[in-house]
Amino acid sequence: MKIGIANDHHGVEIKQKLLKYLTEECYTVIDMGTNSSDNVDYVPYAFKVGESILNNEIDRGILICGSGIGMTIACNKVKKVRCAKIDNLSEARASREHNNANVIAINSNLKFNLILEIIDTFLRTEFSNEERHIRRNEMIDNYDN
Repeated sequence: MKIGIANDHHGVEIKQKLLKYLTEECYTVIDMGTNSSDNVDYVPYAFKVGESILNNEIDRGILICGSGIGMTIACNKVKKVRCAKIDNLSEARASREHNNANVIAINSNLKFNLILEIIDTFLRTEFSNEERHIRRNEMIDNYDN
């Protein structure tokens, strides 16, 4: 599985630890920035991960910022992206089983061990393929305003 990972200035340290961990777990990981603790706008980094999903350059994406909210909103502007803001294992599991999320956004203030558990759950959980979830996801996909 190929994973894109990006962050703002709040997530630099966490991302560095995740890059090491995910590589050791035999994932192909693409670092999409930032690598500076200088204050940056999160939006271009969220778009970069989203566009990589759209262009089939990565299978899943991980975003890390101060709250996870802004990156979630930005990334979801990109077609074919299903970005979920995740704070716990239940949400990580449901984001995949029910919503077929392909990107997650994480609050950089979570404990690192919890972040690892969230990411492992997100990466290892499959979409349920239950009719009700397929139907709901198709409703979202087909909405055009």
